[in-house]
Order: sequence, then structure tokens, then C-alpha cells
Amino acid sequence: QVQLVESGGALVQPGGSLRLTCAASGSIYSIAAMAWYRQAPGKERELVAQIDSGGSTNYADFVKGRFTISSDNAKNTVYLQMNSLKPEDTATYYCNANIRRISYITNRSYWGQGTQVTVSS
Repeated sequence: QVQLVESGGALVQPGGSLRLTCAASGSIYSIAAMAWYRQAPGKERELVAQIDSGGSTNYADFVKGRFTISSDNAKNTVYLQMNSLKPEDTATYYCNANIRRISYITNRSYWGQGTQVTVSS
């Protein structure tokens, strides 16, 4: 069974930095893309950043150059470097991956359990 496990969430002061990590494991044939989403209480889940297997990236406008997504394909791992954090960045951050499993011909979307990021003084 495919699993995505996020780590790196923490309480951090405004202006601080965090690096989130998401590692995919299981019977994986290939990963087409990985992404980070976030969701605050009472809010819709929103895309933060995504990266495909070729390294092409896409960012939400609210990132404003502060976040960087990267991946290590050999480790089936994606990272989100978050700098200049603001209180409005407070949310649960979820990893998402579009994965083709071994012996399957189609891809599907998988979600991690989420990691909490709290930006507060």
C-alpha cells in the first residue's frame, strides 16, 4: 500500500523558516507529480506548490517568492522550504502525489496525514 508521510511542521515565530518533508513509500512504479496543499480551520484546502517528475514547478500567488518546492526522485521525496513565514501561513500542510503503482496502468492521487505549521510569536 502506498503511504505519504509528512514531517517538519512546528511552531515558529513570524519571519522564521521551516522545511517540510514528504516521503512516499510502497509499491510505486512512478510518480508523475507531487504537491503541497494547506488547510486552515474553516477554510478550503488550497494548493501551495507542485512539482512534476521533470522538475517543472508551479506556485500559488500567495507564496510571493517565499517558498520553494523541490524533490528527490530517487527517494520519492518532496520538500517545501518556507521562508519569511507569516501568521496567515498557519495551517495543516498536506502532501499529495499522483502515483502509478506497480502492476497498475493508471495513476491516482494519494494524500498524507498532514503536518501542522503554526506561525506565532
